[in-house]
Amino acid sequence: MTAQDLYKEVERLERKLDGACLDTRLELQPTVSKMVQRMRVQGVAIPSKLLRMDAALCEDAIEASFDNLPV
Repeated sequence: MTAQDLYKEVERLERKLDGACLDTRLELQPTVSKMVQRMRVQGVAIPSKLLRMDAALCEDAIEASFDNLPV
């Protein structure tokens, strides 16, 4: 993928996540993390918005994993 393709994919993910419910966010979290990793490997500048989105989605996933733990 070219850098331009990667940026288009980032925009597509942003549109999907805009106002998405928690289930959708959790479903897309691995895709966002893979996109960040792909951009790092290819040496493409990673938009700060994507990094913040990835961090927030990872946090959502971690929090969701604790929802089913017995107290």
